[in-house]
Amino acid sequence: MHKDLEKILFSEEEIKAAAKRLGDRINADYAGQEVIFVGLLKGSVQFMADLLKNIDLMCTIDFMCVSSYGNGTKSTGRVNIIKDLSEPIDDKNVVIVEDIIDSGNTLSFIKRYFSAKNAKSVRICTLLNKPSRREVEIDVDYIGFDVPDEFVVGYGLDYQEYYRNLPYIGVLKPEIYE
Repeated sequence: MHKDLEKILFSEEEIKAAAKRLGDRINADYAGQEVIFVGLLKGSVQFMADLLKNIDLMCTIDFMCVSSYGNGTKSTGRVNIIKDLSEPIDDKNVVIVEDIIDSGNTLSFIKRYFSAKNAKSVRICTLLNKPSRREVEIDVDYIGFDVPDEFVVGYGLDYQEYYRNLPYIGVLKPEIYE
């Protein structure tokens, strides 16, 4: 375990099992259809890679980079698009892939944004869900794990861009970010 962590919440094996479980559900829900998976950079990259290994559909991928955190630990509530989609999503099934849903502000904004771009359907797949921090109501279609209100890092999740490379998800010691 990394010295800056209090504990490990989910091992690499548990995360890969969740990606398999979610991939199986998405395959069943979209059987016979095409899907575009949109990863939200940077945190979703590791999860999206493992999720896609379990997808048996005709699919494409794209990425967006959005931010509502800056360098802090709490959402500002204001979403900035840093990198938009590369291809149009008109009349396409879209699955947004996210590392963690906290306040819900970013995903609520993105879901409305994709609907305005005439997506056929928009669903959300997240590795981690933190419902205790929700500020806006958001339907999450595919959830890997619910997590407590602790600052988690690893497996793509960061604090000031560090810890993304850890192969597991752990709780960061408060003295690191306070």
